[in-house]
Amino acid sequence: MTRETDGLLIVGEALCQELMDRPAAFDAVQSVFAAMASGEARNFPVIREALGHADALYGFKSGFDRAGLTLGLKSGGYWPGNMAKGLTNHQSTVFLFDPDTGQLSALVGGNYLTALRTAASSAVSIAHLARKDAKVLGMIGAGHQSTFQLRAAAEQRRFEKVVALNRNPERLNRLATVAAELGLEFEAVTPEGLGAEADVIITIVSAYEPLLMQEWIKPGTHIACMGTDTKGKQEVDPALVAAATVFTDEIAQSVSIGEAQHAVIAGLIGADQITPLGEVINGTHPGRRSDEEITLFDGTGVGLQDLAVASAAAKLAEAAGKATRVTL
Repeated sequence: MTRETDGLLIVGEALCQELMDRPAAFDAVQSVFAAMASGEARNFPVIREALGHADALYGFKSGFDRAGLTLGLKSGGYWPGNMAKGLTNHQSTVFLFDPDTGQLSALVGGNYLTALRTAASSAVSIAHLARKDAKVLGMIGAGHQSTFQLRAAAEQRRFEKVVALNRNPERLNRLATVAAELGLEFEAVTPEGLGAEADVIITIVSAYEPLLMQEWIKPGTHIACMGTDTKGKQEVDPALVAAATVFTDEIAQSVSIGEAQHAVIAGLIGADQITPLGEVINGTHPGRRSDEEITLFDGTGVGLQDLAVASAAAKLAEAAGKATRVTL
């Protein structure tokens, strides 16, 4: 990254969208998961607080990847009234620092990259854990993030059909449109129907009760739970978590704010039964052991993911000569 004499690199949202694509995000996230599992990268404690203003949540995620020499933090949060103002509810910026000197080296827009890295995270789990012959993709949730998830997932297996559900069925049109662009059949289904058909399921909702029950899931399914990132949130039945082989980005977050929190509280599983996905990437864990095994990825979202994709975006912008430089 840039040195003190080079000045501060500024990579805005538009430039991130222009330069960063799904393969680059996939590679960045996969690499940082591997570094985390090998002990080369670690996340620092997360700060997240209610502002008491605009109903907003605001916080910091930070960490250091020694393998990728990436140091920094993501600052931002959630402003629920932003959609009415024509803005994205999630707002964030990534600050990157030179790990050799501590100098601020880059400011990178975090909104688009957050959506890209979240989808990349589930895609990495599908690449390493889903059955090779998976044909039907199930989507629960049709919000802003859902189309990112669908596009990223579709690149990992030869899916033929998408089955989906959402609290507001009208919003399924956005998923239907993307499925059509990808040449995939699309069908709106019931939760039971989704479980009966889907070989891979992505849940991406902000829910506080299970939307997917254990008895609905067929053997061999891979599930990526991507919406639970706060204490109390929940997308699937704790019994389903207990019945699955569970993988995650970071165990500490999985048991405290991730999908596994409810199964842990109920005493159905312990932290020792959850495996970092990076171990599968590194080859120290076999991952899926049979075509009948149910696998579940608890994607809680960690700061190192944000730093990895932001660093990749900054390098691309620097190489293209398109980033703005400011002398400090």
